[in-house]
Amino acid sequence: MEQPVQPQEIKPYDKTGSKKSQVSSMFNRIAPYYDLLNRLLSAGIDVIWRRKALKELSDHRPQYLLDVATGTADVAIEAARILKPAKIIGVDIAAEMLDIGRKKIKSRGLSPIIELQEADSENLPFPDNTFDAITVAFGVRNYENLEKGLADMNRVLKPGGKVVILEFSKPRVFPFKQLFNLYFKYMLPLIGRFTSKDPRAYSYLYESVQAFPDGQAFLDIMDKTGYTSNQCKPLTLGICSIYTGLK
Repeated sequence: MEQPVQPQEIKPYDKTGSKKSQVSSMFNRIAPYYDLLNRLLSAGIDVIWRRKALKELSDHRPQYLLDVATGTADVAIEAARILKPAKIIGVDIAAEMLDIGRKKIKSRGLSPIIELQEADSENLPFPDNTFDAITVAFGVRNYENLEKGLADMNRVLKPGGKVVILEFSKPRVFPFKQLFNLYFKYMLPLIGRFTSKDPRAYSYLYESVQAFPDGQAFLDIMDKTGYTSNQCKPLTLGICSIYTGLK
């Protein structure tokens, strides 16, 4: 069997520094602008993508859900509405993002259901076989060690539990592929310069998407890290994909 493709390590700022610390710094820096830019830059379609991802768990009916790389808790909040689990734990390494998420959770009266914790996705602070399901939206691309992160998620997932991963992928259809690359490579950093004051964050977005092992390559890594029945469902002509697997 062929070995899974190893992702090229792309860092937001300094090539010699830790990717994990740089990603944390980047998201803390852009946190006040993050939600607005998500809606603006995707024309609101990111909301639809998250809902489609969560509906992959409708039949599974998880009661104890972990949302990794939860950011400002968009997925956790939507999961509470769609799936109605008893408890959702959201973890992230960016404290500023979590602070914004907690305010959103409180304003919606969801504090008894959703709890946010600052934690490392590659060293999750939970016992083995804890969660019925795990979600990650636009987070695995930022892992310092992708295989380690996926393996640790598998560790805390209950036997029979399901993982749902939403991540950017690379369109392959002409001319959409070319238009997508022009937008991501040139327009996003320009918009980021005038909004988040951190254009490098949006250059990193394009570079990290290009380096990420999407499609079958990512399914191979899921298989290697212990997941079964792995599937990939491309969305919006391949701009992003939903990956699912079972423990």
